[in-house]
Amino acid sequence: MGQRLQKISRYRPSIFQGRLDFSPHAAVSLTAEHPSEQVVFRALMAALVGLVLTYVYCVGSTVLNVIARKEALSQTAMLRSSVSTLEAGYYTASAAVTPTEGERLGLSAVSETAFVYRPGTAAAATIGRNEL
Repeated sequence: MGQRLQKISRYRPSIFQGRLDFSPHAAVSLTAEHPSEQVVFRALMAALVGLVLTYVYCVGSTVLNVIARKEALSQTAMLRSSVSTLEAGYYTASAAVTPTEGERLGLSAVSETAFVYRPGTAAAATIGRNEL
């Protein structure tokens, strides 16, 4: 086995294989801080906080809209119920109204009717000068 390790150590790496230089004199070092690293870190953290706040706002507004929708549906059902009660009262009251009730109130039947017919633009409105 020792002989085999000696054979491996004889091989040199190829010139196409990369090499990481961790010496302090290297152009890029993982131990030294880049000058703009703090600025980029703060910008990323601000973006993250902004995204979290946007997410919380969207979730909160969705929850509030769902609650408002449920309340609107319950109020709509309540209003439908009251409208149907009023309609039932109207139908029972209108069934009691007869022509004799009108005579009792002093109303009479219309015998002659006359309608006005104006050919042309009957609905045209003329506005005088300086009028609103």
